[in-house]
Amino acid sequence: MEIIYIGLLTLIAATVGTVTGFGTSTIMIPVLVIFLPPVEVIFLVAIIHWFGDIWKVALFRKGIDFKLISLFGIVGLATSYIGAFVSLGANEEIFLRLLGVFLACYSIFLIFQSKLKVRAGPGTALSGGALSGFFAGMFGIGGAIRGMFLSAFDLPKAVYIATAGAIGLIVDATRITAYLAGGVTLARELWLGLPVFIPVSFLGANIAKKIVDKIPQKQFRKVIATFLFATGLKLILAP
Repeated sequence: MEIIYIGLLTLIAATVGTVTGFGTSTIMIPVLVIFLPPVEVIFLVAIIHWFGDIWKVALFRKGIDFKLISLFGIVGLATSYIGAFVSLGANEEIFLRLLGVFLACYSIFLIFQSKLKVRAGPGTALSGGALSGFFAGMFGIGGAIRGMFLSAFDLPKAVYIATAGAIGLIVDATRITAYLAGGVTLARELWLGLPVFIPVSFLGANIAKKIVDKIPQKQFRKVIATFLFATGLKLILAP
């Protein structure tokens, strides 16, 4: 039953995450962290998210911006490793409270993200890569931060999704390596569930490809932001 529930969650997260540009982590981590150890959750979702990045690149591969990938990805590689290293050494209760604060702040950020204007340029790409990489490594969530900086470059939607996926591939591979090096592993049931979760994430990305131009993103963002704020508040008060 655990595998079925996480599989359904993966399908929803992959579909909504691809459409909105968040990635699967934004939905999966706040739900799973209530039931499983936080570092194990981040590791599991990182693996699923890495495959989700592959699907994004494969399904939206027209016109990937390799210059942006290099600017975001190289610095993101370093900061994601640092973020993962910090999370591995954190006290679990303190870490959950920090995650709660991050989610609450992140939800507010999502609501006002469209109003934040960032200038396009190499500095923007480097800053976006550094910040999104660190938060992805530490909390497993950095998609909207990366999205805000990427949006400054006014990319077509398909190019935006593919470029974000390619950057995510680099960041996720780095933090997965850091978690493995730090001794993080999964329960046997979760390892057995990966052959289910990974194809399901592809199905979700495929569904997203068919509906990506039909869904108003602002409404999605508000719903997800409310959900994240409530989860963050719960983790702050009762980790």
